[in-house]
Amino acid sequence: MSKKSKFKRSVVFPVIMLAYLATMAWIGRDRLERGEYLYYFGVIGVGIIIIILLYFSLRKKEQLQQRREQELEDNQYGTYASNPPEQDTSKK
Repeated sequence: MSKKSKFKRSVVFPVIMLAYLATMAWIGRDRLERGEYLYYFGVIGVGIIIIILLYFSLRKKEQLQQRREQELEDNQYGTYASNPPEQDTSKK
């Protein structure tokens, strides 16, 4: 049973946001030409910080989900060796 290859959210969403930020930077370049350097680069800087935080947040969420799925799978298909038999403590 092979899993289908799919793009991870932790990669797709930040890439989309970077494309959006690049588009907005291109549209807002007139502010740069007017000399509003702090505003222009400040907005870009804050956007990049938010995108980085989004990436790490989504990556952490994916790792936790994979860990939960792995634990569920391990518990569902355990072996006898992983579950030792209960010992009889009563004396004969």
